[in-house]
Amino acid sequence: MKKLVIFDLDGTLLDTIADLAAAANHALQKAGFPVYDTETIRTFVGNGISKLLERALPEGARTAENVERLRTDFVPYYDAHNAEQSKPYPGVAALLLRLQERGMMLAVASNKYQAATEKLVAHYFPAIRFVKVMGQREGVPVKPDPTIVFDIMEAAGVGKEDVLYVGDSGVDMQTAHNAGVDAVAVSWGFRPRTELEAFRPLAIIDRAEELADL
Repeated sequence: MKKLVIFDLDGTLLDTIADLAAAANHALQKAGFPVYDTETIRTFVGNGISKLLERALPEGARTAENVERLRTDFVPYYDAHNAEQSKPYPGVAALLLRLQERGMMLAVASNKYQAATEKLVAHYFPAIRFVKVMGQREGVPVKPDPTIVFDIMEAAGVGKEDVLYVGDSGVDMQTAHNAGVDAVAVSWGFRPRTELEAFRPLAIIDRAEELADL
């Protein structure tokens, strides 16, 4: 049995796409750029806020300056509105509680910036004692770089063989591969099943409770 389960946040534990889309469109509109429907913005998510905003910019406008300009408007708006439409996926809260009651250590590894990651986890999962909640930190590479996984493993005091990584995207599966840990993919998130299948995870689950039976 694994000792530590590391979860991605957006698309895995929480359905955050509506609030992400609202913040992105707020920043885009304020800067005079075209806005998008939620399903299009879903395809931009997975590599952190800066990459989301870069992908949302028109092709000829994808400069570091424009990304930073959008981020300056995105972050305060998202900080104020990031728990308005977001919600845990069905069965997730019960799964986390069940794993915790079994004595398993739980953690979050997200490409969302640290402050928002901490806020959302605390807001939606107050009963869960995560050993570590980690988002994107300045000076630390984002997933699929495995640094975030190694930092969580160090905090938990476990080896690679004791870790299961759970996520909804190819970025997550690549992160687990790069860290040398086992991975399970969830089908209810932001990315298509075909993307997940290409990485051959231990399993692709369709319901949260399936993870407790692995």
